[in-house]
Amino acid sequence: MRTSLFTDHYELTMLQAALESGAAHRPSVFEAFARRLPEGRRYGVVGGTGRLLEGLADFHFDDEQLRYLSDNKVVNAATIKYLENYRFSGNISGYAEGELYFPNSPLLTVESTFAEACVIETYLLSIMNHDSAIASAASRMIASAGERPCIEMGSRRTHEESAVAAARAAMIAGFTSTSNLEAGARYGLKTVGTSAHSFTLLHDSERAAFEAQVASLGKDTILLVDTYDVENGVRTAVEVAGPELGGVRLDSGDLVQQAGWVRQLLDDLGNWNTKITVTSDLDEYAIAALASAPVDSYGVGTALVTGSGHPTASMVYKLVARQDDAGTWIPVAKAAANKASVGGRKHAVRQLNDRDRAVAEVVSTTSHTTGGPERELVVPLVVNGEIDMSYTGASGVKKATERHRASIQELPGVARKLQRGEPVIPTIMIQD
Repeated sequence: MRTSLFTDHYELTMLQAALESGAAHRPSVFEAFARRLPEGRRYGVVGGTGRLLEGLADFHFDDEQLRYLSDNKVVNAATIKYLENYRFSGNISGYAEGELYFPNSPLLTVESTFAEACVIETYLLSIMNHDSAIASAASRMIASAGERPCIEMGSRRTHEESAVAAARAAMIAGFTSTSNLEAGARYGLKTVGTSAHSFTLLHDSERAAFEAQVASLGKDTILLVDTYDVENGVRTAVEVAGPELGGVRLDSGDLVQQAGWVRQLLDDLGNWNTKITVTSDLDEYAIAALASAPVDSYGVGTALVTGSGHPTASMVYKLVARQDDAGTWIPVAKAAANKASVGGRKHAVRQLNDRDRAVAEVVSTTSHTTGGPERELVVPLVVNGEIDMSYTGASGVKKATERHRASIQELPGVARKLQRGEPVIPTIMIQD
């Protein structure tokens, strides 16, 4: 899918004006970062890097797109000429996908001409803001779930392409499976699913529906038991599938109270190994409330794909350095109230204590070291236009999942609590 028109009009009018002034080809450094975390959040999770790199590989303008820009007078002929040969040929470095981040962490650094970096701004931010918001919410849900698996099932609650991106981001943060088949096909994710209430309602009786599902999918399937009466549903499910019944799903009512007596009923009927899956608008707080209930897995939809109340990571993309006509690098920064930025190319490490626990995010405009244990955070992603494809596709998801797991282990235990608070470690900014 062509990605080059997933951009804002003003990116190309800026390009046109920069070509006119002669500044378009000045070497420049842009930085993507978040000034703050969503209110009350203790950390963020980098998501979308692999998708960004996949799209960047196909980020160019074909004849149809150029004709659209020309016919609608978006830009002039000189700018169309430039876009005919557009390919990103610069460097991109940043935090590995799955890594944790904090306020002012330099998540992506783009080094190229102003023209090349300007054109990809909107595309970069749209991916990183969405996927990082989903991954951050998913990480909190996983922390609440403990050892119990979480299933991503929010496809019907968002745009069809956002659904694929959300499934991918959720898996990076620790979800074990998704209901979305396109996400499974693109990224090698495990997909799961059995039936909805409509399947039961289609049949003349609940028993007939269960019999059909068991005959088709096997006794280890999961039966949805709350279409009519939960107790009757559980008893019928056991009668149809016997002790080999894989699981029952609860999708309504007081899930904490209901799970307790359903577990007892299953045990009384001899179905000690039949598991209980709960769904129904779960978020991290609902999952935490179910911690003491005899639940085996959680299905999460709406709250996940909307970032659990924070659908964007609020990242921005700012020019932080450029060369002048003499070839001298000049740090630049926005000075507006409440939106100030720090000029200069950044270096970032995570400062650790003697137990390898994170104690601070150190961001500097020099290759500063903390004098103690630390971990480098920035990795190369694109070098002279060559994309590191190990961050893309199914292998990229696996790589990001492992990075997230390791990064979470570095944080103090309080980071996995749901109490609202400040970032769990401070960001220390060191400037020349």
